[in-house]
Amino acid sequence: MAGTDSETAILAEGVTKSFGDVKALRGIDLAVRRGTVLGVLGPNGAGKTTAVRILTTLLRPDGGRARVDGHDVVREAAAVRRSIGLAGQSAAIQEELTGRENLEIIGRLYHLTWPQARARATELLEQFDLVDAADRAAKGFSGGMQRRLDLAASLVGNPAVLFLDEPTTGLDPRSRLSMWDVIRSLVAQGTTLLLTTQYLDEADELADEIVVIDRGLVIAAGSSEELKNRVGGDVLEFTVADQHQVAAALGAIAPLGEGEPHVEADTGRISIGVGSGGSEALVSGVRALDAAGVAARGLTLRRPSLDDVFLALTGHAAEETPEPAGRGRKRGRAPDGKASS
Repeated sequence: MAGTDSETAILAEGVTKSFGDVKALRGIDLAVRRGTVLGVLGPNGAGKTTAVRILTTLLRPDGGRARVDGHDVVREAAAVRRSIGLAGQSAAIQEELTGRENLEIIGRLYHLTWPQARARATELLEQFDLVDAADRAAKGFSGGMQRRLDLAASLVGNPAVLFLDEPTTGLDPRSRLSMWDVIRSLVAQGTTLLLTTQYLDEADELADEIVVIDRGLVIAAGSSEELKNRVGGDVLEFTVADQHQVAAALGAIAPLGEGEPHVEADTGRISIGVGSGGSEALVSGVRALDAAGVAARGLTLRRPSLDDVFLALTGHAAEETPEPAGRGRKRGRAPDGKASS
């Protein structure tokens, strides 16, 4: 756990939350050092969004404590709201208004004068490459443009701490990469950022530290490389040409690995951790599959990915699971802390 409030922008200790009989959070601990990015990784239903809503004062925890920018999220909720920005999975913008109008109105809600609000809107439209579309109704924006406008809106008040809840969900690959560039620029300017995602490559690319949440618990924490090292060594991977030979392939390579092999049922892709065997493991894999009469394509040896980490930690892939009842659609937050659609 990180140290003093001067060093730690976000701190959660033993936070719990239930929705009826569903335990969304079972006592999570989080700590984010100022000026860094914490990636909160896990499938839908793991508890990521519930944690964000508690840290941004939109939900009260059932137990534990949490502080953001030195303020308790329950007892000092107003102070927390003044320190943070939030962009959720669904853009919380007014589609009937233009991009410029959306930002100017939020500026006024932050008690900026009209000239200040206009200047801040212009600054953010330029930063997020939205100048050409600034005076068009937001309902005509592409998904990527709406997401950029939503992120710009979350920055109107120059927050010290920014929460991004699955900011690239549903974006096409080009828009996703563009959003990554925006996030990197914010971090370079000193913003502290908590990023939730179910995209393992996103956490790998953007986060200084990663926590893995599964079924309401933090099951692992560390840097990307530290988590990958928990899998141990390299991964042998290949695709079985004939789906009927999957069982034979698994039997052939199981003695070579450390832990159980994983198979993607729809593609016949098989992977298994092989420790530090290196090229010898690759040669042994070729011989074992050949001896079993299994035709394999694309036999390779690679470093473990965060997909491998999640599988090793949880025993299952990062598939989507149902959200607990009672969360509903996420809503934006005006600077006075009231929810807005």
